[in-house]
Amino acid sequence: MKNNGILLLKTLLLSTSQRNIYRYSGDKKKKRKIIGGIIGSVFLYALLMGYSIAMCIGYGMNGLISAAPVMCALVVSAIAFLFTIFKTNGYLFQFKEYDMLMALPFEARTVAACKFLYMYVKSLPWYLSISFAMMIGYGYFVRPAVIVYPMWILLSFFLPVIPMLAAAFLGFLIAKVSAGFRKTNIIQTILTMAFVIFCFCLRFILENIFKTDKVEETLEIVSEATGNAAGIYLPAGWFSDAVTKPDVMSLLLLVVVSSLLFGIVFVIVGNSYRNINSALKSHAAAKNYRMKPQKKRSVVQAIAFKEFKRMTGTSVYMVNGGIGVILASLLGIVTLVIGFDRIIAIVTQGAPVDSSILQPAIPFIVYFFIGMMATTACSPSLEGKNYWIVQSLPIEKKTLYQGKMLFNMYLTVPFMLFSVLCFCISAKTPLADAALYLLLGVVLCAFSTAWGCVCGIRHMRLDWENEVEVIKQGSAVTIYLLPNMLVVMALSVLVVFLGLQMDHKLLTLLLILAAALLAALSYRRVMVLAEKQQL
Repeated sequence: MKNNGILLLKTLLLSTSQRNIYRYSGDKKKKRKIIGGIIGSVFLYALLMGYSIAMCIGYGMNGLISAAPVMCALVVSAIAFLFTIFKTNGYLFQFKEYDMLMALPFEARTVAACKFLYMYVKSLPWYLSISFAMMIGYGYFVRPAVIVYPMWILLSFFLPVIPMLAAAFLGFLIAKVSAGFRKTNIIQTILTMAFVIFCFCLRFILENIFKTDKVEETLEIVSEATGNAAGIYLPAGWFSDAVTKPDVMSLLLLVVVSSLLFGIVFVIVGNSYRNINSALKSHAAAKNYRMKPQKKRSVVQAIAFKEFKRMTGTSVYMVNGGIGVILASLLGIVTLVIGFDRIIAIVTQGAPVDSSILQPAIPFIVYFFIGMMATTACSPSLEGKNYWIVQSLPIEKKTLYQGKMLFNMYLTVPFMLFSVLCFCISAKTPLADAALYLLLGVVLCAFSTAWGCVCGIRHMRLDWENEVEVIKQGSAVTIYLLPNMLVVMALSVLVVFLGLQMDHKLLTLLLILAAALLAALSYRRVMVLAEKQQL
């Protein structure tokens, strides 16, 4: 890339650097958020490195450590491909400073390549954490020549390039084909949800493997599969040959091919870059459009509908906001088909447990999924650069947040009722108890909505570069999620214990009152924060 492209990349990195914000900002609250974010990131990187080293230990203890380099290459490549698929739409297309960048004297392909490199730099710590950790594990068992370590480190920077280019080019093709259509994100949304559900199911598959003592057999199968994959996915084979033999030619192949593909991809992307962004920013009108009477809605309902359109127009928002309710519905259907007693037997590994004592926990089991994400935790921040428009609207702030909370209730309550009803039917719960469980589920949704809105307002962030930073990595979402999920797990155990000591109906009524009180307090807090913003 030319010098002006490097200058543009440097400017983008400096403008979004947390270090610069911490250094020059006088806002102590913002500085505390940055420190908290750094601590959280370091913790996540440490967990990822620990998991990667544990993987190498498993290979080493079973005499399969020779497969570790190939596995490292495949894992990094797979994660790089998936991360890029999820982020391409926000980083390469429809990003908020598009008009400003395209007005500068840079070629379109230079801007596109710069945005790709920006995405690469932002994601690089994840890939390096995996690669360096597996290098440590491999080095411990194999004791390779010293030259292997600098070669491994160098190639770690090139490993994610080819899969990222493939994902970016795929995102480019999807954007090119879908530009001008109303539902441009539906393909990406479906693929992402399918992947998340697969990962959720994979957890139970892995748990079954370890419980049945099939670890060694599974590792041998995985080792053979990774060896075959290296023959198909050549970069993984090049990386493995470079660090195991060591082979300088394989190293050069990976470096040169990555660089050549980078240039080729962005020559192709650059030719259509302006057209695609223009099409995505415009709105196509149907040929058979007919003027119909407009529906009358209250202001609160109109805001809720606007939030619905915002969610369905963004794949990241759609996936994160909808995955919990989908998982809850799937769990309800599975329980209805398999049977509540059978599910309990699987979870308890056949222990003689009376399923009736677990019935009071049904609303909390469903809420564990429903409450994974409240749209109100991120929707205030998603206004972003349009926040000034919201500020200028002739509506009060409390009305705005009431609309956002109404949408989250529209989204969560139907799925909560459906899933709880499936559980109650399968568990043969008495009618009176089932009615109380349904009511408790609705109150829990109200609490989730209001508490999420409190977090969303208190930790609003409008200067985001990509919506992923708000929806998946935002402080508001994290502060909402962690205590909420921990409390739910603790309450599930407590409710089962209390259910042995007192009547289930009385216990559920007390829980309804407690949840309703917390929901009311959270709602009141939202109104107070809204009044402060209005001033």
